[in-house]
Amino acid sequence: MQLKTALLFATPCDDEEDNMATLCCHSDKGQMFLLTRYPDEDTVDLTLDDEPSTLDGLKVTLSAERLVLEVAAGDRDALKGDEQLEIILTSPGTDLEEVALTLRNILDGTGTFVSQL
Repeated sequence: MQLKTALLFATPCDDEEDNMATLCCHSDKGQMFLLTRYPDEDTVDLTLDDEPSTLDGLKVTLSAERLVLEVAAGDRDALKGDEQLEIILTSPGTDLEEVALTLRNILDGTGTFVSQL
């Protein structure tokens, strides 16, 4: 599965939302992507459009041009049957350091983060 977006929005620790870490975007076709985690939980929540899912294992790779999420075989329903979601960044406006910090907070102890920055 692939999405294209101009910007990724990242919040590493939202104190108004019980310190939840959030990464989100809207694709050029209007699709919504949302990845969240509260610091006291062992799972990550992924929402595509209006379909929320809870993931047990996740690998995320971040580069200057794209974000790739890989889910375990048991979590493929979260990606409509795909094992991977690729989000292509179509403009340079995203604060990639903020995205990297947010992903570290989301995946700490629950998944794998690979930075190619």
